[in-house]
Amino acid sequence: MTTAQRTAELTGQMIIAGDHVTGTGTAVHAVNPATDEPLGPAYAHGGADHVARAAAAAAAAFSAYRGTSSENRAAFLTTIADHLDSARDDLVERAVAETGLPGARLTGEVGRTSGQLRLFASVLREGSWHGARIDQAQPDRTPLPRADIRQRTIPLGPVAVFGASNFPLAFSVAGGDTASALAAGCPVVVKAHDAHPGTAELVGRLITAAVQDTGMPAGTFSLLYGEGRDLGIALVTDPRIKAVGFTGSRSGGRALVHAAAARPEPIPVYAEMSSINPVYLLPGALRARAADLGRAFVGSLTMGAGQFCTNPGLVIAVDGPDLDVFVAAASETLAGMAAPPMLTPDIARSYADGVEKFTAAAEIVARGRDTDGPNACRSAVFTTDADVFLDSEVLQQEIFGASSLVVRCANAAQLREVTTRLEGQLTATIHSEESDHAEAAALLELLELKAGRILFNGWPTGVEVGHAMVHGGPHPATSDSRTTSVGSLAIERFLRPVAYQDIPPALLPAPVADGNPERIWRRIDGELTRD
Repeated sequence: MTTAQRTAELTGQMIIAGDHVTGTGTAVHAVNPATDEPLGPAYAHGGADHVARAAAAAAAAFSAYRGTSSENRAAFLTTIADHLDSARDDLVERAVAETGLPGARLTGEVGRTSGQLRLFASVLREGSWHGARIDQAQPDRTPLPRADIRQRTIPLGPVAVFGASNFPLAFSVAGGDTASALAAGCPVVVKAHDAHPGTAELVGRLITAAVQDTGMPAGTFSLLYGEGRDLGIALVTDPRIKAVGFTGSRSGGRALVHAAAARPEPIPVYAEMSSINPVYLLPGALRARAADLGRAFVGSLTMGAGQFCTNPGLVIAVDGPDLDVFVAAASETLAGMAAPPMLTPDIARSYADGVEKFTAAAEIVARGRDTDGPNACRSAVFTTDADVFLDSEVLQQEIFGASSLVVRCANAAQLREVTTRLEGQLTATIHSEESDHAEAAALLELLELKAGRILFNGWPTGVEVGHAMVHGGPHPATSDSRTTSVGSLAIERFLRPVAYQDIPPALLPAPVADGNPERIWRRIDGELTRD
């Protein structure tokens, strides 16, 4: 079957272990946020029986799937990537209609999604993900001999993945959570987001085709639709699910964390939830380039209608004339920015409510252009002083969209005080010159405890997919600050270590077997080697 045939016509059906299944619950339509027009077909929600069927299929597939070689799993991931690239035009067309995001942005997102899959294919082929360690036996050691102990990582089991609203491709059905779980050897059950069900179906079909093309067990992948608090909780609490990947709201993520912790067998939930991503403008940087910083800030703030988890929602600086120049440049630039549609009517309403609450608590200094279109995101910048900010619960909340608050501090000490009072963040950004390095060093020490990624002289929107990236942070940025959802390290979320003591050589798993049959890097008696 060609890629064109696989994406020719949407059916409105779920996919459970390769079978196309019509839901029995409430039927929903995607809505074009630029026009408020519903898009066909209808997607009927699944229920507890569909969750049970998908989880059972994933559990049945687990033994065979985790037993596949690294090369075979790498080929599977690469095949998914190839299918996505071949279907790019169909995916972009549907995603534009369902999200209102520009075609160029979504074209890039297809490439990012396929690139993530290929990254994890390379991780599998390289082999260090096994975490192979060998402490060789020392029978003559005194006062006690040492046993032969070998360690490797194994996959946790079936994983539930929740698609995100703001990235219909890169953080959804074939996104980073799915790619890293599949790479680890874990079958995946995806709950699609109702904001872009058609895009989800197209991608789900392509993954299913790759399952078939590469001979993987049918239960390796399933795709469900359903109301988040019902089907989502049923999925997380199914005893066959062993881990969860989630990107969404703080309330949604916390609900899943609590449900998973209350199970007879608690499981990890890797939830990315809420972040306002503070940006620090140090005095030397403001003196040197305040107006340029103001204009660049607006570019980052308004990208994608501000619907990024790394959107710069907070600017912190010592008050003074240079900060006034920054605010004036940002205000002038923002005044010329159109109001694009947001992803869904609900998100647009929530954004408007958040702006209204901030308007009552802080001074509004800039707005973007108004528009007659539906679901518009009219950008906003507010300002307040540090004392008011520290005393306000409202002003420390995230507004999902192109809104930001400038906090004016009396001095460097108050700037650091504000920092110590912030919640956990995905990112923190420092703009500085060489004259600011002493203050930057003090800030850096504080921000290491607050954020997963610290940037200098840049902007937080845009997350590179690579080996060194951390997309995580202390709560409420994520539910587990020890992990990342972007980059090759994400595979470790779905693995756990196992030690093998005095196992007969014939029974040793290949990654820790004598002779290193897979030619991977291993730590033998503390030394890294490929021998």
